[in-house]
Amino acid sequence: MEKTVLVAVSSNNEDESKIREYLDELEFLAETAGAKSQKWFIQNLDKPNPKTYLGSGKLEEIKQYINENEIKLVIFDDELTPSQLRNIERELECRILDRTNLILDIFAHRAKTAYAKTQVELAQYQYLLPRLTRMWTHLERQRGGIGMRGPGESQIETDRRIILEKISRLKEQLKKIDRQMASQRGNRGSLVRISLVGYTNVGKSTLMNLLAKSEVFAENKLFATLDTTVRKVVIENVPFLLSDTVGFIRKLPHQLVESFKSTLDEVRESDILLHVVDISHPNFQEHISVVEQTLIEIGAKDKPVLLVFNKIDAYNYVPQDEFDYGHKKPENYSLDELKNSWMNKEHAPCIFISAKEKTNLPKLRNDLYKMVAEIHAGRFPFNNFYW
Repeated sequence: MEKTVLVAVSSNNEDESKIREYLDELEFLAETAGAKSQKWFIQNLDKPNPKTYLGSGKLEEIKQYINENEIKLVIFDDELTPSQLRNIERELECRILDRTNLILDIFAHRAKTAYAKTQVELAQYQYLLPRLTRMWTHLERQRGGIGMRGPGESQIETDRRIILEKISRLKEQLKKIDRQMASQRGNRGSLVRISLVGYTNVGKSTLMNLLAKSEVFAENKLFATLDTTVRKVVIENVPFLLSDTVGFIRKLPHQLVESFKSTLDEVRESDILLHVVDISHPNFQEHISVVEQTLIEIGAKDKPVLLVFNKIDAYNYVPQDEFDYGHKKPENYSLDELKNSWMNKEHAPCIFISAKEKTNLPKLRNDLYKMVAEIHAGRFPFNNFYW
């Protein structure tokens, strides 16, 4: 694995534990891409330096560390501007990746179908376009590695005009595929459609396999699923279509949201959303907020939602110290307390399960049956499900 260090800026009003959670996620992203984090660097600033993101002293500290440890890659937990990338690279004399480029690289590695590859390639070109000056300046340093897959390798000699033409062609290709996929969705008739949504790596594909009795690829890695998978499911005598979609993440690059529009259309056109949440993650409430905000951004905020709290088998309850009179942390709540808290909320239907241990799956199936049957009855009032 390629050695790297991770860098983040903490504003004065930001809890350091939160920054560490963000860097934990960035470390997982780096590992998914094939890099091993050696050290974290955090600097407290009112706001990132517009020229170099960090202060000069912190940059010097990082430079000394990477030189002493022969590290050639530094990853930042924010999207850097083209000038910041250029200036930081000049200071540290090594390869610099920001969060956006890292996620794009993972998508490039994960894309298997022609459609997913086209979507990712478009997002990569849109990211690279304003950064061409930097790439031209440092051509001699580019020899592959993380962040260099895809168009960074094959189109390095192209100029801005050619890249713009490439972007235009890719958009046309996606429009053609979009029409084909829209036609496929139309051909599915009036069956009720349910989409699995959630933060990346919460167990959506595992749940899909259990509900649909299918073999969708599932792995403990970020963005294991890029292509939408649709399966027909029948619970008792009620059929519906279940789709597994790409996971969301904090600071999901807008280039990816745009290029994966057709994939996300599956979510927009669904009748019901199963919002899967990893209850064992200490930051699960923020993950819920990220997904809800993304649903707003893609125009799917008004769908009926069933919150599915997964991984109850991995939930780690840490009782609050009896002498700690501060506010409870998320892990200080027992699973029963969390269940009571969420289940008593109005307009927030939810269920607690373990897809791995198959805990509470009969209840989930029964809840889905009721939700689908209600929509089905309105859509086919004289059918009565006898088919």
